[in-house]
Amino acid sequence: MPHAQALPVRRADDALISCVIPAYNEAAHLADFLRDLRATLASFAVHYEIIVVNDGSADKTEEVMASLLGETGLRYLSLSRNFGKEAALSAGIDKARGDAVILMDGDYQHPLSLLSEMVELWKSGIDMVYGVISDRSNESRLKRWGTGMFYHLMESGSPITIPRNAGDFRLMDRKVVNALRQLPERNRFMKGLYAWVGFSTIALPFVPADRATGVSSFSYRSLSRLAMAGVTAFTTLPLRIWSGIGVVISILALLYAFWIASDWLLFGSDVPGWTTLAAGLMFFSGIQLISIGVLGEYLGRVYDEVKKRPLYIIARDVDNGPANGIPGDDEHA
Repeated sequence: MPHAQALPVRRADDALISCVIPAYNEAAHLADFLRDLRATLASFAVHYEIIVVNDGSADKTEEVMASLLGETGLRYLSLSRNFGKEAALSAGIDKARGDAVILMDGDYQHPLSLLSEMVELWKSGIDMVYGVISDRSNESRLKRWGTGMFYHLMESGSPITIPRNAGDFRLMDRKVVNALRQLPERNRFMKGLYAWVGFSTIALPFVPADRATGVSSFSYRSLSRLAMAGVTAFTTLPLRIWSGIGVVISILALLYAFWIASDWLLFGSDVPGWTTLAAGLMFFSGIQLISIGVLGEYLGRVYDEVKKRPLYIIARDVDNGPANGIPGDDEHA
């Protein structure tokens, strides 16, 4: 929520508004969406630009965009392959020139009708306006359960608070964008980065609409990878959990050893104990392998970071500039 002190009101009637649209296999509805988005932006913004980032689509997204490249106010970035949504968003953020930058999906699930309200809240002094899903009843029980577990884990072990049910649908002031651009990590969990940079924020509830066509490209496997990236990027709780498990098991092992020794000294031993020994060895071997796997997740991400490969590679960049020109300087970076 916004800070308690009075927020500076922005005189932003002629501000440049950038809108970043990551696109992956959106050919069936992308042209219609961009037409509707342009009409929506033109209704309240004097200057605007639309940045479409093609994240290595395997359908006809490239052909659809080819017919639109002559339109003023449109910038088209085509990545050399599919780098993932987090990288596509980062590419759009890096290239956006706006005083305010809006991030949204190109499948109509993020309501266009909320954009003007976001801009008005920004003009009132809020640095970041983010959409929060107010109703997830149309999602599967498994997905709702997994989402709840993820946020519970993050809230338990992370020093920052990531708002529940908040996604990439948001408006950010230029200073928020510049702060995000200073973060160098390659394993990016954008929802966490939005919260990490801080600034004054406010939530805007919405109910996602149905996709215009097709189905989401996010499978349970993709969502699991994204959740793992978030957990390893913003909390060391899994490491602390396994450290605690190790301490508990060590204490239990010492108590068991004391019991065996006492039993042998007092009563002798007629049972060889092979079953107990074999079960114990398998149990502790499994615990060790799991803990090594958790440690390996963190070490693998450190390995990715130290290689310092670029987050994305742009194969094509077509820039028609903002609609109605650029107020003031055309470089905000």
